[in-house]
Formats: sequence, structure tokens, C-alpha cells
Amino acid sequence: MISVFRERILDGRNAYVTGGTSGICLGIAEFFAQQGARVAVQGRNPEKVQAAMRTLAGHGGLVLGYSADVRDAAATGAALQSVRENWGEIDIVVCGAAGNFPAPAIGMSTNGFKSVVDIDLLGTFNTARLAWEHLRKPGASVLAISAIHGAQPYQFQAHVCAAKAGVEMLCKVLALEWGPAGVRVNAIAPGPVDGTEGMRRLAPTDEARTAVTSAVPLGRLAQIEEIAAAALFLCSEAAAYITGAVLNVDGGTALVGSRLMAGAQVNPRPAG
Repeated sequence: MISVFRERILDGRNAYVTGGTSGICLGIAEFFAQQGARVAVQGRNPEKVQAAMRTLAGHGGLVLGYSADVRDAAATGAALQSVRENWGEIDIVVCGAAGNFPAPAIGMSTNGFKSVVDIDLLGTFNTARLAWEHLRKPGASVLAISAIHGAQPYQFQAHVCAAKAGVEMLCKVLALEWGPAGVRVNAIAPGPVDGTEGMRRLAPTDEARTAVTSAVPLGRLAQIEEIAAAALFLCSEAAAYITGAVLNVDGGTALVGSRLMAGAQVNPRPAG
């Protein structure tokens, strides 16, 4: 665990994490559990949900898990209602479910484009909107997991760039609308993160991985724990006066822009 935080700063808090069964969002869920939160995760794959629950339970706290697609408003709403009935008001909501595949726009199908936009953007809206009635007010924090694609164009990522730009603007609108109730809404925009499915797709070869890494000003890939630490900060009392922000956690990658993808030599599939 990153040692800059005092232990268990989320004691007594209830957290809900979509996409929390793998990758970055599982890392965030674990970090929250280590800090004393009760953590509920939502994912599409029942086996991954069960595995995530076992992992989180290993940190000693209470855990809930739901197999549901964020595109399904009814299922997501039912899961959030269950958390409220079991634990009470929700303090933290992380909207992290996402989809991605590299593909040129000319070779991408309508369904491929729509799938990513629906998971990332519609899924974020569904989760945040349906969580509203269950949030602790004032005091709740909603956090979306965006990407540097939300502000920086990357080739072979038209669907992701469009979806993440929408996610970031949605967060800013919700911050305006929900601020008077004492609910903060922010986003994190990670750069390339080691050990994630996105990184494996972005850089499937050693050569591509080296190219991506060399394009990062800090000269290395992020660790999942570093993204989780940023999430903890934004969802904690240390960020009590921060809302409507998009925090880049990217080692400076956004500063060099599209050079990252240009150097990665990804092998995009012809159609999505």
C-alpha cells in the first residue's frame, strides 16, 4: 500500500465500484477495502464477481457483489438498491466499467462504436443517475474513470475518445447540478497502466510496449496502485473542496499527445 495515506481513512464508508472485478477498478476497490470501506462491486461476468469478492473479503471488511451490465439500467438500479438496503446510504460511487479495442474508424462497425460508447458513457450516466437517490447528502463522492483519450485524440481510438470526452463533460455537468446537495463529482484520466487489459491491447508486443513507455515523460508505465491512490484522494475528505475536476494520472503522457499511439505500432482489428 502506498504509505502517504494514514490507515483506514474510509472507515464506516460504503463504496460502490462498477467494473470493480478486474484491472484498475479492482485495484481501486482493493485500496478502498484496505482503507476500511465496505465495498460493493458490479461486473458482467459472474465468475469474476465471485473472485473479486473473495479478494476483497481478504482485507477483512464487508463485501457485496453484483453480476449486472451497466448498460442495463434496471439491473444496475436493483444492485444499488440492494446496497442501500444492506448498508445504508452510499458514500462513494466509482463509475469504472469500460470497453476498448484498437480499430481504424473506416474499419469500425456501427455496433463496435456503439458498444464502447454505451458501456463507457451510458454506463457512467446510468450508474451515477441511479445512485443519486441512495447517496449520502451532503458528503458523497462520485468518481468516473476516464482516460487521456477524453481530451487528446488518438488514432484507432475514435470510439474511446468520443466516449471519454462525453464522460468528462457529464461529470462537469453533474458537479454543477449536484454541488448544492453536497455531492462532489470528479474524474480520473489514466495514461498507460501496466497489468491491464487496455495496455495489453494497446501494446501487444515487446516492441510496442517499449514504444509506449518511451513516450511517457516520466519514463515508465503507471501501476494500478497509483491510479487507486488518486481515486482515494479524490473520494476522501482531503479533496472536500474539489468537484468537476479531471485529474490526469498519466506520467505526463497527455503532454506529448498522439505520439504515444503513433509509436506504439498497434495492430488494430479491421472491424469492431
